[in-house]
Amino acid sequence: MPQTDPFATQARGLTSPATRHFAIVPADGADLPTRPRVLRALTSGDVALRDAAGVVIIYPVAAGETLQFSAVGVEATGTTATVVGWV
Repeated sequence: MPQTDPFATQARGLTSPATRHFAIVPADGADLPTRPRVLRALTSGDVALRDAAGVVIIYPVAAGETLQFSAVGVEATGTTATVVGWV
């Protein structure tokens, strides 16, 4: 049976759920190919996030945690957790 999407005709807003996800490979100084809506930690550890101003801050995360942050990049230096992006 074909899938039905009752929300297909509705515009997506900033509070709408994500509809795509992608693996993030941390790389120093590299922008993410797609800027995520939020990040999801798959494993516990630290994640070094770079914002639009180029500021990097390292956050401790727990597996299963969702970070409400639209990172420009995830730095390899300082990142020990595995994260994915949701768009």
